Amino acid sequence: MYAYIKGCLEIKNSDSVVVEAGGVGYKIFASVSTIEKLGEIGNVVKVYTHYHVREDNISLYGFYSLEELRMFELLIGVSGVGAKSAITILSNISPSKFALSVITNDVKELTKLPGIGGKSAQRIILELKDKLKTEESIAAETDFEIQSIINKDDNVHEAISALQVLGYPVKEATKAVASFDSTTLSVEDIIKRALVYFTKK
Repeated sequence: MYAYIKGCLEIKNSDSVVVEAGGVGYKIFASVSTIEKLGEIGNVVKVYTHYHVREDNISLYGFYSLEELRMFELLIGVSGVGAKSAITILSNISPSKFALSVITNDVKELTKLPGIGGKSAQRIILELKDKLKTEESIAAETDFEIQSIINKDDNVHEAISALQVLGYPVKEATKAVASFDSTTLSVEDIIKRALVYFTKK
């Protein structure tokens, strides 16, 4: 319903903010990291939003970046993970590190998150990895240029897969990674550099 809300930051709470736009104050639930990044009360802010509707509750959830929004929407699509749990996860791990944990089957890293046990971590990894089996991924197998970049080295391959977990099509993810020299970078640093590339497009 709302792609984003842009307006004056009026109130900051531990789990939500109020943004005034067009004379209306919108209460938006958000992660700790988003609330911190929005800065001081009185700032003009832009918050990407998810309009969450349930039988007994209608809420707005807000995010500082599109990556956080994508990660939230992926998480609430996992069986057993609700909106509040997804926000708690976002408050405790960055999108790049989360995506990397999924790609590398790092159950141990995910179980460090509040409310995530071993079974939940395995379910998150299994269900989100299934999302990589898209038509874009299949198409990439017959695209020589994309495949040559993906096969450049293991770090590049993992980074591109992690970007797909965050919702980027394989062609876009590959183009982002190819835009800079990734030779000496770790997987997480490649992901972070690619995310910067997307913000500048």
